[in-house]
Order: sequence, then C-alpha cells, then structure tokens
Amino acid sequence: MTTTPDPFAAATRGIADPHPARAALRAAGPVVRAEAPAGGPVWIITDDVLARQVLVHPRIVKDPAYAPAGWDPRVAGLEPTAADQPSLTTLDGLAHTRLRQAHAPLFTARRMRDHTERITTLARDLLTALADTGQTVDLTADFTTRFPLAAVCDVLGVPPGRIDQAIAACRRMHSDDPQEIGAAMAAFADLAAAALEEGRDGLAVRLRDRVPGEITEAHLHYLIFTLIYAGQLTTDPALGFLLARVLGGDRTAADELVRDTLREHPPAPFTLWRFTSADIDLAGLRIPARSAILIDIQGINTDPTRSIGPDLTFGAGPHYCTGAHLAQLELRVVVEVVRTHFPDARLAVPYAELRQSDFGGIQGGRLTALPVRLRG
Repeated sequence: MTTTPDPFAAATRGIADPHPARAALRAAGPVVRAEAPAGGPVWIITDDVLARQVLVHPRIVKDPAYAPAGWDPRVAGLEPTAADQPSLTTLDGLAHTRLRQAHAPLFTARRMRDHTERITTLARDLLTALADTGQTVDLTADFTTRFPLAAVCDVLGVPPGRIDQAIAACRRMHSDDPQEIGAAMAAFADLAAAALEEGRDGLAVRLRDRVPGEITEAHLHYLIFTLIYAGQLTTDPALGFLLARVLGGDRTAADELVRDTLREHPPAPFTLWRFTSADIDLAGLRIPARSAILIDIQGINTDPTRSIGPDLTFGAGPHYCTGAHLAQLELRVVVEVVRTHFPDARLAVPYAELRQSDFGGIQGGRLTALPVRLRG
C-alpha cells in the first residue's frame, strides 16, 4: 500500500489535463487504501481484471445497510437502505434480479432506437432556439442539463411542461441543505406521479405493470426518480466534453466519438459505493466486513497498458447501467444534429482554453463553461 494524492479532492484543470491522482493510484497497486470522504478507509480497485471480479463478487454488495459504522449518509451521499427503499442501485441477489427483469426489457437498444426521431427533434429544437438569439451561448449553462432531462422525461412519459421542474429538482439535489434535498425529492415524486397518470403511454406506466408485487406506489415513485436523476447526471457532463470535441472540429464518426469521449471522461469516475458483507481477500489483502470499496473507472478506462476491450463506463455484471443505451443514443443524436443542422457551429474560445471541474467525492467532473457560436 502506498500513499497517493487525494482522489476525492475538488479541483479545476484544463480539459486535456489528466486527473492528478489517476496515474498515482495505478502505480500504487491493484487495491489502494485511501481516506473516504465520510471518514475511515476506502479500498480503491485500479486493475481491470480485478475490477470485473469485484463487480460480480457475492460478498461485495450495494446495500448501504453494510456501510461502515458511523458513516453519515448525507456526507457519504448514500441512498436509503434496500430495506427502506428497494432500488436497482441498492438491491443485490435475487431481489435485484427480479427488479432488473422489470426494467431491462424496457431499455434495450432496440426500444431506445424507437425514440430516435423524437429525441432528435428535442435536440434540434433546443439548439435552434439558442442559435436564433444570435449570441455566443454557454451550452453548459442550460442545454447540457435540459436536453438529457427532456429526453429521459419524454421516454418515461413525464409531461413536457414539467422539464423546468425536473431541472430545478436535479439542481437542488446538489445542495448541502437537507430541506433543499427534501424539496427536490418531493418534486421528483410529483414528476413520477405525473408520468403515471391514466392515459399516459411512457415507460413509467409500463414499468408499473412489470415491477414485483411488493413494490408500493411510493417505491415506484423512487424508481422513476432514479431513472430521471441518473438520466441527467450521466449524460450532462459527458455531453459537454463531447460537444467540445465536435465544435472543436473533430470529425470522428459519431459512434466512435461517443465511445472515446465516454471512455476518457466517464460521467462517474468511480463506481457507486460498494461494501463488503463479510471479511474477504482481494489481491492478497484481507478486507474486513463493512468496508467501503470503489472501482476507479476513469483510471482503468484510460490505463495506457490496458488491453483493448470493453470499458467500464457503465459498469459490468448485474449492476450494468440500465440506461446505457439511452445515454449513448442521446449523445449520438447530438453529434448528428450539430453536424447536420449547424454546420458552421464552432467554439467561441480555443479548445485548449476550456476548463473542467472535479467536484470532489465520487462525483464526476464537468466543463466549467462551453461558449459556442451556433451560426457563423
């Protein structure tokens, strides 16, 4: 074990500058002990092969009930325990399998492709409204948040007039004030209820018909919240980095460009928290029960010695991101819309001058600003 730079520190750096802790973590070994933001040790997995083993390990679980004793759930950013609030991101084993079987068929690549035309229209209309101002616009000020929320809400069946409510709720989730978080959760419950109104034909209604019988209406509202919030949180930061490349003149094919951007700038640099449900051995280390474990997604994705193969942007194993196909579709659509409908669009500053912020903790980074001219 070796002391490394704090991988959870907040910082601002150039768009092309590597994270200062990534190489140091890799050099420290396949399992690195660090200080968790909520206190105590966290074990960070830096090796690709070991990471994939951890992602399917039966004694490494997602349930926050196994978090280290004394952790403040608010400081750690923990969800409610699986017993209090069943969700795809906190359940394990058979209970998780049953809930995933309710979700997964609704979010296949084929089903998401059925939404291509509508999502394309959303992207084109939002960018056209910005272009019509004739001004230089910062796409991170609103577009990178509004577009993915409009897309996921449209897929779920949330009425289009509720997008501003969804944006406000997502932004409140970043507050340190528990009252603000409570207000955000109430707003998300309202959005879920709106998506479930009689006569609506989004995936929220179809999900209600598929979830296990023990899932209550309140539980269902939470499941819809996770889809909305994760839909924004996943795509928003990636969209900024992707558009920076497109508007900086990168002509790489859309599929490859999306894949490379997500590999280099994954929306989450680490997996969500995982915990040991019993003492385990990892890479020759004895890890006690109720220990926190993270996988360094960004470090593994960008490891220059790593063999070419699937990256870990959306995870692997039973907790592979349910919305991965939707997120990738949204990103491809934006590339095609910009290239087709805004051929003269360009950055308003040199690419090298763009900056990114790491928020600290296990959150991903995003561009501080993306000033562009959408028309010549």
